[in-house]
Amino acid sequence: MQHIIDRFISYVIIDTESDANSENTPSTNKQWNLANKLVEELKAIGMDDVSIDDKAYIMATLPSNVDHEVPTIGFVSHFDTSPDFCGASVKPQIIPNYDGKDIILNAEKNIVLSPNYFKDLLLYKGQTLITTDGTTLLGADDKAGITEIVTAMEYLIKNPEIKHGKIRIGFTPDEEIGRGAHHFDVEKFGADWAYTMDGSQVGELEYENFNAASAKITFKGKSVHPGYAIGKMINSMLIANAFINKLPQEETPEKTKGYEGFFHVHHLKGSIEETVLELIIRDHNKKKFEKRKELIEKITKKINKKFEKQFGENIVVTEIKDQYYNMKEKVLPVKHIVDIAEKAMKEIGIKPLIKPIRGGTDGSQLSYKGLPCPNIFAGGHNFHGKYEYVPVESMQKAVNVIVKIAELTTKEIPVKN
Repeated sequence: MQHIIDRFISYVIIDTESDANSENTPSTNKQWNLANKLVEELKAIGMDDVSIDDKAYIMATLPSNVDHEVPTIGFVSHFDTSPDFCGASVKPQIIPNYDGKDIILNAEKNIVLSPNYFKDLLLYKGQTLITTDGTTLLGADDKAGITEIVTAMEYLIKNPEIKHGKIRIGFTPDEEIGRGAHHFDVEKFGADWAYTMDGSQVGELEYENFNAASAKITFKGKSVHPGYAIGKMINSMLIANAFINKLPQEETPEKTKGYEGFFHVHHLKGSIEETVLELIIRDHNKKKFEKRKELIEKITKKINKKFEKQFGENIVVTEIKDQYYNMKEKVLPVKHIVDIAEKAMKEIGIKPLIKPIRGGTDGSQLSYKGLPCPNIFAGGHNFHGKYEYVPVESMQKAVNVIVKIAELTTKEIPVKN
């Protein structure tokens, strides 16, 4: 497992945080540092057709080693990390033979990773964990996935007795800001289907995800001296607060689970004259998703009507943008691709955990671009923060799943015409 540890750490110490405020692709120049390293590494392990385009999308091929026609499959991961928490100067800590007790991430700052709060830790007693030092995220989302794909390809190259068809791999920038698949060339990739290695706990296998939209809502106001403000001042911050209070109070991320959707207010910045509210809208059910967007518009219109005489124009301006849709619609017609992954897990002793994603991956957008793409566990936990960790054994199991899927795909699987 040391090989996996060394490879993973070589990736996470490179800062690849993406930036939603940038219009470039990749959104940050520092993503190139890992992208270029990956290109050289793929060449070094013996991959064919290694390419990187002007937007840092990486593709490579492992040729088939069977003499009959086999579907071309793909494996995809992203190399950017979330801008939600610091991704610079990552200092991974290795915890061998985890004893099930509190892990001191940072004694000076009293930052503790405790199974009393993060109960999943107890699943990995006796295993080797890689954690943060309490000051950054780790980057297992999704550098664990990249580690697993590269390691699996290397293993297949070194063990040609394991039969497989043509395998394509793809690494993308900017997934964490919702753009990972925007410039992914599905035709160039040339796979019949693919899997993103971007899930969490061992066994996760997902082909349902949220329908997603973002909303940016701007509230206007009028500032006058507070001592003489009666009938004149309009405080945009209070209007924004009223808007938030009209949203269903029980339909937030911290109060929902499973298939339940939500509204999530994630940024609010304002003054008397102008306040900007940013939120995301999520629901697995397409009809409920549309109803959520309609509610935002309905609240907007109601507030605008209330202030139309006093303000003279729309006091609330709402912009809603769809981000991605539930991949289930595109995966169900080719359900055998999920069945293969499920069978692969069972054959190597992993209990599949088939459940909806309470989020989205590159796979959701890729599925709508013509590349059906379920999601498989990469092994990490507590993404996007200082409590992130990954068991090394989980990464090894993900490698084994990739290899087994490649092997199973050579056996009586329909070839796309």
